[in-house]
Amino acid sequence: MSRYPAPELKDLPEDIRAKVLEVQEKSGFVPNVFLALARRPAEWRAFFAYHDALMVPESVGRTSNLSKGDREMIVTTTSAANHCLYCVVAHGAILRIYEKKPLVADQVAVNHRKADITPRQRAMLDFAMKVCKNSHEVEDADFEALHAHGFDDEDIWDIAAITAFFGLSNRVANISSMMPNPEFYLMGRVPKTKA
Repeated sequence: MSRYPAPELKDLPEDIRAKVLEVQEKSGFVPNVFLALARRPAEWRAFFAYHDALMVPESVGRTSNLSKGDREMIVTTTSAANHCLYCVVAHGAILRIYEKKPLVADQVAVNHRKADITPRQRAMLDFAMKVCKNSHEVEDADFEALHAHGFDDEDIWDIAAITAFFGLSNRVANISSMMPNPEFYLMGRVPKTKA
């Protein structure tokens, strides 16, 4: 799974084990990132606190104009630019589910400008890719372009923060050789089987 051995579930601190079990209950498996990062509990807690603040803003009492699909689209697109197999596959699966489009993750990972997405989403991803690759070139005109699509300055912060946070995640996943769980590959592509 990784260059760094993941701890056993039974050896995790209670708060981390409880969260991992909650995720396992919801998804039916433990995404590899939860165990891979648990080797350093303080970093695990900080990582997932910031992850949740960005990706589940209601968990910290904040509202956002970005949909869950928008957030996952940013992650999938910029993770592809960073060559992060784990994040493209895992977040691409979640994107397919939220958008109810089995092809969208592959499309935005390869070329978001040709993907079956809205002009608003395309503008969002254009900005995310600029932040990902050339953040030092962001200027007022980039904000104006996003304002024209209905994004406010807090939305723009969200786009940039998600891009930056997953830039960190992509790099850790890459250096550790973190592999996506096999379950992610079919999620959102084929109908779920009923028990």
